[in-house]
Amino acid sequence: MSINTLTQGPVLHVDGGRELGADLARSLSDLCDEVEAAGAGCVTVRVSGAPSEKAVANVADVAAVSKWEQAVRRFERLRLPTIVAASGECGGAAFDLLLAADVRIAATDLRLFPAVYGEGVWPGMGLFRLVQQLGLAGARRSVLFGMPFSAVEALERGLVDRVSTDPARTVKAATRLLRRYSGPELAIRRQLAFDAQWMSFEDALGQHLAACDRSLRRGRELEI
Repeated sequence: MSINTLTQGPVLHVDGGRELGADLARSLSDLCDEVEAAGAGCVTVRVSGAPSEKAVANVADVAAVSKWEQAVRRFERLRLPTIVAASGECGGAAFDLLLAADVRIAATDLRLFPAVYGEGVWPGMGLFRLVQQLGLAGARRSVLFGMPFSAVEALERGLVDRVSTDPARTVKAATRLLRRYSGPELAIRRQLAFDAQWMSFEDALGQHLAACDRSLRRGRELEI
């Protein structure tokens, strides 16, 4: 895992073949610290690789897994737009980060699948996100048997937003479009979208009205 700082914001490279653990979690947390301090721009993560069963077996303990899951959750809730560009086989950490991103760009050779360990698929929170985003019917074969999604299948099912023969160029274009969408307003809308998956209309109405009121007040402040 490595971080490069470019004009459009930090770029993190993640090898999905590595075992989940404190090092991965620390690198992702460091990225979150950096972008929160910057307060503007976009966050780009490039992912590829899938762990072998040996790599999964090398995970120290469930505490190490918990640190990774907390880091991914923090990434998922950043106040800046997050972009993940995925290529080749993507499992493990690569699988988790793709499903946690706002904007997802796939190379044409993408094969997306959860890691397999022992007698079943690795039961991390990537499976939770997959079911949330596809529903049980759409996710069942991958959750139970680790069946992969090709780039075309991922696009058709909404797991990625674009399949590109030139992911780097597509990321740059997305970054230019998303520069204005950062800060608390993005975080609020993302949370409203998360909550809409389980809240009733009546329970959600107050939160949406509060967000509308905030938006109107901020718009008037900007006009002054």
